[in-house]
Amino acid sequence: MRSGGAVWALGTMSGTSLDGVDAAMLLTDGERILDFGPTAFRPYSPAEQATIRAGLGRWPGEAGVAEAAEVVEAAHAELLSRFSGAEVIGFHGQTLAHDPKGKGTHQAGDGALLARALGVPVVWDFRSADVAMGGQGAPLAPFFHFACARQIGATQPLAMLNLGGVGNVTWIDPRQPAPEAHGALLAFDTGPANAPLNDLMLTRTGQPLDPDGATGLQGQVDEDRLAAFLRHPFFHRMPPKSLDRNDFHTALDMGNLSTEDAAATLAAAAAAAVARGAEHFPVPVTRLLVTGGGRHNARIMAELSARMRVEAEPIEAAGLDGDMLEAQAFAFLAVRVARGMATSGPATTGVAALVGGGRLSQPD
Repeated sequence: MRSGGAVWALGTMSGTSLDGVDAAMLLTDGERILDFGPTAFRPYSPAEQATIRAGLGRWPGEAGVAEAAEVVEAAHAELLSRFSGAEVIGFHGQTLAHDPKGKGTHQAGDGALLARALGVPVVWDFRSADVAMGGQGAPLAPFFHFACARQIGATQPLAMLNLGGVGNVTWIDPRQPAPEAHGALLAFDTGPANAPLNDLMLTRTGQPLDPDGATGLQGQVDEDRLAAFLRHPFFHRMPPKSLDRNDFHTALDMGNLSTEDAAATLAAAAAAAVARGAEHFPVPVTRLLVTGGGRHNARIMAELSARMRVEAEPIEAAGLDGDMLEAQAFAFLAVRVARGMATSGPATTGVAALVGGGRLSQPD
C-alpha cells in the first residue's frame, strides 16, 4: 500500500446478528472519505450460522472455535475474491466472545491466511491492542463516524446509532478539528439491540428476525419486564462501556409472553437502552441517524422517536449506506492502521491513551 495519498481500501464486517458478511470499498486517506465504491453481501447458510453459534462465548482452543473460524474465513475469502483494485483489506472477523476486563476479546478468523489467499495486505485483530491498554475494545467505528459527519456536511452535534446484535452509539461534534480532539466524540454500547429479538423469532417461529418489525407492531410492551431490564447494572456504569452479545440473556427472558408481546417488549428494550444512554451525551443532538438492521424494524424506530428528544432517521436520510457502514468503517480503519494512525481513544473505548489497533499481514 502506498505511504501517502488516497487509496482504495476494502473493508468487511460479520456482525453479532450472524446474518452474513458485508464488504465495501472506500477511497480514503485515513482522514477523509473521498469516494464510496462497490459493495456486496454474502449470507451465511443455516448450517454456517449453526456452526458459528456453536462457537459463541468460547475462546481460542475451546470446542467449536476452530470450526467457526473456518466458516468465517471461507465466507470472507469467497466474498472478497469478487473485488479488485484494493490496496489494503480491513478484516474484522467474527466476535465469538468479548470480556475486556477479564479474558479479553476474541474475533475468529486469521487475517494472515486471507492475505495469502487474496494476495492483498490485510489488517485484522483490530480490538486486542485497545483491550491490552485497558480499553473496552469497542465500539471501533467512531473515528469513521466523525469522517462521515464531515462528509455529509454536519455542523452541529449529532449521533450515529448502530443497531446490530448489540447497539452502539457515537455522539459527534463535527466542529472539532479531528476525531482525536478533546470533545469530538463520545461512544459506547447502549445495550442489546437485534440479538435478543432475532433469537426469540428463531426459537418461536423458525425465522431469523422480525421482518420490518411486523410482529412487534402487533404486540403490547410488558412495562414490568421493561422496568426490570432497565435496572440492570450496565445502565449505571459511565461510558465508554461495551457488551458481549449474550450479556443480557437472562435479563430479557420473555417467559410466557405471546410472541407479539415479547417482540414488542424487546423492541422497546432496545430503544429504552438508547434513551438511557443518551443521558450521557455532552449536549443534546440535532439528528439521530440509525444504521444496522434495527433501522428496518418499524417498532424499534417508533420506540426510539417516542423515547428520544429527536426523530430517529435511517442513515440513508443523510445519503449514507446503513447496510455497509460498518464494512466501510473497517476499510477506513485499515488505512489508519497501515499508516500508524490512531483508531480509538479514551472517549470511544475508555483506553488510557490514543491507540492504533490491528495487525498488518502481507501476502508473502
